[in-house]
Amino acid sequence: MGCCEATNPRLCGVLPTDARTAPSPPLDRRTALKGVAALAGGLALAGCAGRRDDAPRLRLAFCGQLLCVVPYEVTRARGHFTAQGLDIELVYTRGGNAAMQALVGGSVDYAGTSFDVALQAAANGAAIRRFASTGRLPLFALATAPARREEIQTVADLEDRTVAISGQGNADHALLLFLLDRAGVAAARVRFATIGTNVFDALRIGQVDAAMLQEPALTLIVAAGGRELVNFMDLEEAERHLGGPYEFMGVALRASEREERLPEMRRLAAALEAGLRDTRTVPVEEIVAALPSALVAGSDTAQLGAIIERYRRSLYPERVTVDFEAARRVARAQEIAGILAPGRIDLTAVIDATALAG
Repeated sequence: MGCCEATNPRLCGVLPTDARTAPSPPLDRRTALKGVAALAGGLALAGCAGRRDDAPRLRLAFCGQLLCVVPYEVTRARGHFTAQGLDIELVYTRGGNAAMQALVGGSVDYAGTSFDVALQAAANGAAIRRFASTGRLPLFALATAPARREEIQTVADLEDRTVAISGQGNADHALLLFLLDRAGVAAARVRFATIGTNVFDALRIGQVDAAMLQEPALTLIVAAGGRELVNFMDLEEAERHLGGPYEFMGVALRASEREERLPEMRRLAAALEAGLRDTRTVPVEEIVAALPSALVAGSDTAQLGAIIERYRRSLYPERVTVDFEAARRVARAQEIAGILAPGRIDLTAVIDATALAG
């Protein structure tokens, strides 16, 4: 599973839909169409400011987690889709699996998901090709409960402790297992509490010793006295704990349409690259203003701006080209977690390394 099936207190940053994402079903057309039908009650935001009447409408579904969304909405708001002659409808889904199901089922033209979702889709037989990257780090951090701040100061201190995750096999679980493996801690010596979206509250009141969190839960738990052990959203920490960038958010299409869509793919990638550049450099107030009101309603916009400012140069790459080494780290984490069998996935069959060349 991807980032949106994981920790996000009060689902802050995820637009409400009636979609329900089942735990990693085989991705065939029938399964995908069920997911698409569920999306009918959801919310689609059209990126059509300055829309060209002669441009075909393209639907891009993606995981609606806030920090995943940012480059897409900045690209829309800054007019980069339009500048490339594209009329893009941004379709928010409650998780990367729903976006991938919509792609496989033919309901959308492109899907933006975490790379682990793309890997699992390919492992289940989905013929998809990942060709552009918009996020190079996972949106998770490992933090302690306020009451355990002094007792737990390193990953190794998690031995014989209870750590909350959103669910077995989710992205946060895979990353935690990867961390434990690198720290020399046997997973059997750690108790995993599968808590779903209530991870933040369980950590705050001390029902668990530590947890994998997303923002704004991390900011809130640190303010309450918790210790930030590992923050994968920081590039320097990712270098230290993962060995470098970790391919995360990016865009895929159906493999069967690759040749006919190739010029369109390149224009879409060019638009997103311009959006990434703006996301990294424009005043953060402009980024917050670019986000749909439905996405930020009820949020502390000052806190949101501070979170984006803290992470934007780490999370968002300068180029959209997919980093193979970063992708291999994801595959390795999935293998350690037992989600993928070793050697099952040929990354060259999932990543389109030549689409953006020339």
